[in-house]
Amino acid sequence: MTDTPPPDLPAPLEALTPLLDGYGYPLVGLLVFLDNCGIPVPGQTVLVLAAVYAGAGRMSIAGVVTVAVLAAVAGNCLGYLIGRTGGHRLVERWGRYVLITPERMARGEHFFTRHGAKVVTVARFVDVLRQTNGIVAGTTGMPWRRFLPANVLGALLWVGVWASAGYLAGDNIGPLYRELARYQLVLLIAAAVAAAGLVGYRLRRRQLARRQDGPQQRQ
Repeated sequence: MTDTPPPDLPAPLEALTPLLDGYGYPLVGLLVFLDNCGIPVPGQTVLVLAAVYAGAGRMSIAGVVTVAVLAAVAGNCLGYLIGRTGGHRLVERWGRYVLITPERMARGEHFFTRHGAKVVTVARFVDVLRQTNGIVAGTTGMPWRRFLPANVLGALLWVGVWASAGYLAGDNIGPLYRELARYQLVLLIAAAVAAAGLVGYRLRRRQLARRQDGPQQRQ
């Protein structure tokens, strides 16, 4: 790193500057890895900060992107392995406490069979999904041959977007970071609304099916 100071930073980025100054690329790799395997640490934040440093000449953007992509892919693979080897046992033992019944798990498996690759590809852009999509994919039995390409593509897109934003933003990093964070919040809300709508739709279909079955059984 050179001694060129980065631009004025928003508070979430500023808080990580002493750690990034001290540990550089290993910190980027560690936090991105953990953030992608189920542990809610500021992996995305350190990625943006490292890209800002690269824009100021304090780090290599190629090095930041390479480390972040490899760490993101590896973290999601670990999450998949955790879900594949122990996810069902965790659901069977603890799922009822968070309203995950065997029936809901079966529906989740069916959903991932049809749409899992799309979910894994875009999940990193939504908090919570970024940390859990690999675990869910493994738990629901998504085939490895479908998971891995989606994982790699999602890592490339996620790192590419946030690294480009940090690297090119310069002195505009504060407003840009706030706008992107707001955009991410909208995505999270949209995902929650879509999930609620899907659940409501399925419940409605089930109720209609029961009403139709009732007269047929009486006949």
